[in-house]
Amino acid sequence: MNNILLLGGTGFVGSHVAEKLARWPCRVTVPTRRRANARHLQTLPLVEVVEANVHDEQILTQLLHGHDAVVNLVAILHGDAAAFQQAHVTLPTTLGRACAATGVRRVVHVSALGADANAPSLYQRSKAAGEAALQAADVDLTVLSPSVIFGAEDKFLNLFAQLQRVFPVMPLAGSATRFQPVWVEDVADAVLACLKNPATMGQTYEACGPDVFTLKALVQLAGRVGGVQGGRGRPVWPLPHWAGHLQALLMELAPGQPLMSRDNLASMAVDNVASGTCPGLEALGLRPESLHAVAPTYLNRRGPRSRLLAMRRTAGRF
Repeated sequence: MNNILLLGGTGFVGSHVAEKLARWPCRVTVPTRRRANARHLQTLPLVEVVEANVHDEQILTQLLHGHDAVVNLVAILHGDAAAFQQAHVTLPTTLGRACAATGVRRVVHVSALGADANAPSLYQRSKAAGEAALQAADVDLTVLSPSVIFGAEDKFLNLFAQLQRVFPVMPLAGSATRFQPVWVEDVADAVLACLKNPATMGQTYEACGPDVFTLKALVQLAGRVGGVQGGRGRPVWPLPHWAGHLQALLMELAPGQPLMSRDNLASMAVDNVASGTCPGLEALGLRPESLHAVAPTYLNRRGPRSRLLAMRRTAGRF
């Protein structure tokens, strides 16, 4: 497998996947609406960045020509019903047709843990519809369903640590919701493992870390490890549902991308942990890294990469 089309390759997870694909090695094509979004990828060997709108079916079909497989990482966390439909449902549907037109059969699709047609949030329901669209297509599909993803460039633990450096207390909606965070490097390794192993075709893998945390515990960990208030962090005040709903509404009304939306809050009506009905990362030959081991390497540091990543790269893992 020499040529991979990587959709969503300029994002948090996609950047790690692109780096690993280049080290495999294979040739990687990363489409982006604006080349400036991919500056961090343009120095990678064997990675070609092209300006293209992958939501245009004709363009996507043209991009697929000459490739052996496609990895789809395109996703959004915030938006209205139309935005979720375009990113999570229409694009996978279009991708299925484009694969049929070009004969590209191999697809690795990164979905989300908790994707369910009957789930409480638009995000979860649209993710489920996208999976269904690709499963109905004539492709050799592998689905990865990660819990919340953490890493040196994340907007998750880093955000919680930054907020605690500003505010004296942390009012928190959904504080009791449980998550099973997974390291971005483990998710990227899982994508490679799926591409390398034909036995993964037709399978769905739950990509989760080894530990389960409540959202409150994650916020507290981010404050402590981030060195806030001498490593004590800030007090966390769990909010009742009505107050959390109001908080999310006010955040939606603020300029820019919201820190939390009402749809995010709806997602937290159900725990985001492995169901056990699908194989996990261990079935791909991976041993997922603990949040406790990785978070201290970046939460209280500056720079895009952690010391642990550098050490592992030196040790030959990549």
